[in-house]
Amino acid sequence: MAAARLAASLLLLAAQVACEFGVLRVVPQSGGTRGRDYCILYNPQWAHLPHDLNKVSLLKLRDLSTTQLCSHLDVPVEDFTNQIALVARGNCTFYEKVRLAQGSGAHGLLIVSKERLVPPRGNKTQYEEISIPVALLSHRDLQDIFRRFGHEVMVALYAPSEPVMDYNMVIIFIMAVGTVALGGYWAGSHDVKKRYMKHKRDDVPEKQEDEAVDVTPVMICVFVVMCCFMLVLLYYFYDRLVYVIIGIFCLASSTGLYSCLAPCVRKLPFCTCRVPDNNLPYFHKRPQARMLLLALFCVTVSVVWGVFRNEDQWAWVLQDTLGIAFCLYMLRTIRLPTFKACTLLLLVLFVYDIFFVFITPYLTKSGNSIMVEVATGPSNSSTHEKGCWWPTATGLISRCSPPGFTLWPAPLPMAWASW
Repeated sequence: MAAARLAASLLLLAAQVACEFGVLRVVPQSGGTRGRDYCILYNPQWAHLPHDLNKVSLLKLRDLSTTQLCSHLDVPVEDFTNQIALVARGNCTFYEKVRLAQGSGAHGLLIVSKERLVPPRGNKTQYEEISIPVALLSHRDLQDIFRRFGHEVMVALYAPSEPVMDYNMVIIFIMAVGTVALGGYWAGSHDVKKRYMKHKRDDVPEKQEDEAVDVTPVMICVFVVMCCFMLVLLYYFYDRLVYVIIGIFCLASSTGLYSCLAPCVRKLPFCTCRVPDNNLPYFHKRPQARMLLLALFCVTVSVVWGVFRNEDQWAWVLQDTLGIAFCLYMLRTIRLPTFKACTLLLLVLFVYDIFFVFITPYLTKSGNSIMVEVATGPSNSSTHEKGCWWPTATGLISRCSPPGFTLWPAPLPMAWASW
């Protein structure tokens, strides 16, 4: 029995090792705009992918995503010569699909999957018979390709070599740990300063926005119940509520950015003049001009991100900046005064994550996790959003599952999610 278990474990490990991620480079057939990369899952035992994109030829993508390519009847009259076939998953094995594609002259096979991507497996004999690569592409990425480039595209399959040290992970670690350390130091230094001022019997009252909020067990329970309620609403009404969540994040992140930059701006020697006397709700306190300019700057940054949030080339910089600022603001403002509150918060969030990730697949018709479905965005969503902002046990808010595959900006938005 022990030997059988060990053999099964080795087979499972071998299957996991055989599965690798590659890159699908897509460019328009007209050559009008630059290309874009998407993540694919392939099995190198079928055929290896080259590591250098410059050594790969761009081939036309033959769109047969409405068929499964399970019989000769699914093969078009015009064969796949010098093309990469795109077919749907289902109704037959991966071997049957790739055998028909190779027999029709295809140089590669892409299988579109609406479900979770799994390694395209086969047996040793089948591996030796097939000489073209076969990979799985998510249905969400295919929709993004058609939306950006249309149905006439040129593609190339390759698998870039992984570096010895992933600098993305180093940056993520620095950002996450640095955010927690800086936020803790900021909150602690403010508490020490407040105690010192109280000891000196300073009669100057603390500003309302500088007051910390002590989290009570009742607040924790209300917070988790609200998270559950909103998560279920997002699952059923994602297309409408996703913009509400994005709007809430823009408002909260601009407040956090203002709170982080305000102490630095107050030390500047210029723009110290105040607004004239007035009866407006906020301006009657006659704030300084530099603070008004700071508020305008923070709102502008948040609005710019909200408008251009799907720009993969640079929007992630604003996204990380706003996220870090918001986490610092939360660490600075919210306090867990007792060990009981800390334990209760971690416990209920642990149960919250376990239930919505591992239990809800047994309760939904699709068999998918509610939290994963909301975090990645439903495959049939008409908004084309990359995911949503949502509370998790390891982070107050996080944005998940960017479509496509980018070597630099994709991992970074998650860096600030820990608090």
